[in-house]
Amino acid sequence: MTASFRRAPRRCAPVRATLLRAAVFTLAPLALALPAQAQQAGGSRLDQVVVTASRMPQRLGDVLADLTVIGRTEIERQSFGSVADLLRNAGCAELVRNGGPASTTSLFLRGADSRHTVVLLDGVRIDSQSTGGASWQAIPLANVERVEVLKGPASAIYGSDAIAGVVHIISRKGDGKSAAPRLELGAAYGSLSSFKADAALSGGNAQFDYMLSLATDESKGFNATTKQSAFSYVPDVDGWSNYSSTLRLGGTVASGHRIELLAVAAHTDGQYDGSSSRPTVDDHAIQDNRALRASWAAQWSAALRTELSVGEGRDRYETTPSPYLTETTLRNVALLGSYSFSATQQLNFQLERSEDRLLNSGLRTGDNDQRSQNAAGLGWLYQGQRFDLQAHARHDDYSEFGGVSTGTLAGGFKLLDGLRAYASLGNAFRAPTLYQRGSVYGPDLLKPGVAALNPERGRNREIGLRWDGGSYEIGATAYLNKINNLIVFGAAGSCNSTFGCYQNVARAELKGLSLSGSAQLGIMRLSGTLDFSSPKDASTGLLLARRAERHGTLRAETTLGNWLLGAAVQASAQRWDNAANTRKLGGYGLANFDVQYRLSPQLRLQANLDNAFDREYQTAYGYQQAPRTLFVGLRFTPAN
Repeated sequence: MTASFRRAPRRCAPVRATLLRAAVFTLAPLALALPAQAQQAGGSRLDQVVVTASRMPQRLGDVLADLTVIGRTEIERQSFGSVADLLRNAGCAELVRNGGPASTTSLFLRGADSRHTVVLLDGVRIDSQSTGGASWQAIPLANVERVEVLKGPASAIYGSDAIAGVVHIISRKGDGKSAAPRLELGAAYGSLSSFKADAALSGGNAQFDYMLSLATDESKGFNATTKQSAFSYVPDVDGWSNYSSTLRLGGTVASGHRIELLAVAAHTDGQYDGSSSRPTVDDHAIQDNRALRASWAAQWSAALRTELSVGEGRDRYETTPSPYLTETTLRNVALLGSYSFSATQQLNFQLERSEDRLLNSGLRTGDNDQRSQNAAGLGWLYQGQRFDLQAHARHDDYSEFGGVSTGTLAGGFKLLDGLRAYASLGNAFRAPTLYQRGSVYGPDLLKPGVAALNPERGRNREIGLRWDGGSYEIGATAYLNKINNLIVFGAAGSCNSTFGCYQNVARAELKGLSLSGSAQLGIMRLSGTLDFSSPKDASTGLLLARRAERHGTLRAETTLGNWLLGAAVQASAQRWDNAANTRKLGGYGLANFDVQYRLSPQLRLQANLDNAFDREYQTAYGYQQAPRTLFVGLRFTPAN
């Protein structure tokens, strides 16, 4: 006898226009009030060093692109979900998920497909050569120090996939300040019989540092499907479990020379509803991610810096008891470097070799297929008193289809103290996956007139404005990204399947305006994002599936003695679930609250109430999203 579970129905809440208007009218007076509150701080956030914009260390204030940094404070504040939820909560991307946090998850950066974003875990690329794009549901969050999100094309720096941007997930490491071991602990329990815990042990000195972290996240879950999903609806609960570990070792072998070793492992087991005709079958999707990397960073002189790295990323997906297995292995060797000619000019260079391998029973070549690519790139960065210029160029040569050249050109101009405008032009590409080219659905080159799949290509231009006044910030970016040769699953004829074939037949036009702002107004800190976008199929003029034309976030927080109080709103307009724009997904608005109380300098109590009004909404037709959840936890952080 199997137990069944039915959750009490929640009120369906299509987004109200007033909710999005509230975000607009909150940001507007915020922008007007900011100058009156401006205070030039002694240390600016723009002095923060980032690595994603050029693959070499760079001040955030020198980046001529739309770059968001999400730090450890924001990561620890989140209670429910994964890295994907973190990015949505920060207003960086739209999220689509088939149920709970362990189910298939996609992120749309600037309206582009999930496969059009490069995802790096400490410099190691994470990607699936079967589905295309990263397996977001299997990327661990608890061990992350910060996330850098670069929006806009970056193939001239990263090669394939960076049509929409780059998400770089950077794990924690020892600070090298204290030889005594430092143990940090966190644990929380909440709704859906959910339990989370993490532990990190770190230490070291000027010559050697280490960080070992472990984390677990388990839940009985909720019913992932609705009756609208006629094929897979089963009225039961679909739980999940996630386990992850990170080991990071670093050492200074000589003055200016540092070696690092990194190993990340994550295991995710999520229940899902495979078929309504088999209601007693307990279907599981099992995902294993691995990242290994060894690097040597060398400061040869005040002007010359290099980094040599060897890395491997592995993505393994399996379903049971229904047998399906696919495994992607990406190997990479890279030499990166920079040379400063003067205080105003710097040359960046890169040499890279990558090897992709796919294990999948659906391949025509047997159970596996592989390819390799070599790449070389150059970047020139000029920084003047008021005018900045940056140019990047790269050539990738693939063993399958030959070479692809990409480039970006960006310029910035300081209009006033703290106010800067920038503009950029660039192109990017995404190579076909090994499955798209080599499966039964890929082109059969023995058939007359059938050509191999070509890379998808994007051309982007954008203009931005940033205003930093110390206690306030405002940013605006307008962009237009045209993508050609999009690969879709189309009509049969060019492959050996009668069901359909992969083809380069689609075009997309992604244009929009992204706004962001933050301010310290007395004891209250406000921050928000608002995106207006028009992600369309350029051939039909219809909106791309599951993308909203408006979405935004708004957060307020304040500190009162030992209390830290926060409230946030996420809002999204309606979307279409299908490419034909005939099946509508209602808009939604979510309210989240978080409270922290410092019991001692090292110990704090935290409570999170997410989806506080228990709104029912869908990001994919027929799949539920999480109901209201309450988490209560403790975190112990030793004093430095």
